[in-house]
Amino acid sequence: MSEEKLESQVEETVVEETAEAVVETEENVEQLPARRQRGRKKKVETKEEKPESEWKEQVVQIRRVTKVVKGGKKLSFRAIVIVGNKKGQVGVGCAKASEVIIAIQKAIADGRKNLITVPIFKTTIPHPITGRSGAGAVMLRPASQGTGIIAGGAVRSVLELAGIENILSKSLGSKSPLNAANATLEALKSLKPFNEVAKKRGLTMAELLN
Repeated sequence: MSEEKLESQVEETVVEETAEAVVETEENVEQLPARRQRGRKKKVETKEEKPESEWKEQVVQIRRVTKVVKGGKKLSFRAIVIVGNKKGQVGVGCAKASEVIIAIQKAIADGRKNLITVPIFKTTIPHPITGRSGAGAVMLRPASQGTGIIAGGAVRSVLELAGIENILSKSLGSKSPLNAANATLEALKSLKPFNEVAKKRGLTMAELLN
């Protein structure tokens, strides 16, 4: 076989291999957008599947505090956060840290540790109650449907996140947000449902409500 024939055969095989490679790359290029779309769909599905947390947090106060130590003054931040699920559970958290975000995170964790269950009766509280914390006091009274939450500041935040929709309140004594929040929490903690009150008095629920 001559050298010219060998060269022609080699060229034909190279051309065939390159043509096959080009066809394969074209098929891959056509499939790329579909693969990318599938990947995007999966990402969207995973984002939609994440359930939202039922717990809500509300920052009441962030304050810069100073601690005097041997070497001088140590600056930090104090955060007061109300945590609740608007279904009868609420808590107050307070924490300090050198950064605001860390202080808020620690306060949220502290609030979840101190959760209480509130006996809600028809979107309001069963009976009037007064709670005290330090020099602060909060008076709570049940309200009729459509009244709304008559409160302000930390008291309103606690009542909203507890799930109460209609209530009357009045803050007495200290105006500190922490004292007001803790006093509201103490008042809600002291509430008793109607069935317990009726049982102690030896009455039925109908007799007690009438």
